[in-house]
Order: sequence, then C-alpha cells, then structure tokens
Amino acid sequence: MNAKELARAVVDRMMTQDWFSQWLGIQVIDIQPGSCTLRMTVTKDMLNGFSIAHGGITYSLSDSALAFASNSYGRMAVSVETSISHLAPVKEYDILTAKSVERSLSNNIAVYEVEVTNERGTCVSLFKGTVYRKTQEWFPEKA
Repeated sequence: MNAKELARAVVDRMMTQDWFSQWLGIQVIDIQPGSCTLRMTVTKDMLNGFSIAHGGITYSLSDSALAFASNSYGRMAVSVETSISHLAPVKEYDILTAKSVERSLSNNIAVYEVEVTNERGTCVSLFKGTVYRKTQEWFPEKA
C-alpha cells in the first residue's frame, strides 16, 4: 500500500466509528499524507439563536480535518491544543470546505492549520491544531 492509499485507508477506518462527523454530513474530498480536504453543508439544526451556524460547527469540521490529516501517515495522533478564529458568519445551506495544511511534523508532535471557506470562496474561519503522535499504528499488521 502506497502513502496515499494508506492515508485513505486510515480515514475510511476512522469514519466508520466517527458518528459526529457522519452526523455533520462530512464528505472527504481529498486525503494525502499530512493534508485533508473536507466538505459539508450547513443545515437548520446547526444554527444558533442569531440564525447563523453555531461556532462549534466550523470548529468541529476543522477538528475532523485535523484528525484525518494528522492520522494519515498511519500512526495514531490525538489533539493536545486547538484554537479557532471565526472570521465571517455562516448561514443555513452554506457549503463549507475545510483544507488542512501540515506546518510542522516531528516524531512526537505535529502542527496543522485548517482554513474553512464557503461556496463563494470567503474564508469563514482559521483553525490551528497541535497533535501528539502516538507510537500505535492504525494497521500494525502492515507496518
């Protein structure tokens, strides 16, 4: 299995048990070692009292992009610190795309940035996440 196939296999395995990402309606658009692109549509039940998406929606989409990108090398990784800046309101029916970029990778720690845009290309949030890379493999039988 090459690196891209491994990344896809890891994300496929993760998604089978990721009920929250499934509830959000997240679609995996692209997965590469160290990066991930996800897409979802904002629904009415994701809106807050201001009739805009709850901040947790873009945060959760970004967190899923972080999780998939950071686990894509086949080693299990968990977040240790995250932050988000909300830059523009998100409305019902907006189609959000999250693109994660790896900024730093070492044996134990990795840092990622995730930009979320709407279908008009407007950046609605910027997210930064740091993960701890465990020694445990997703597919130990193939390691």
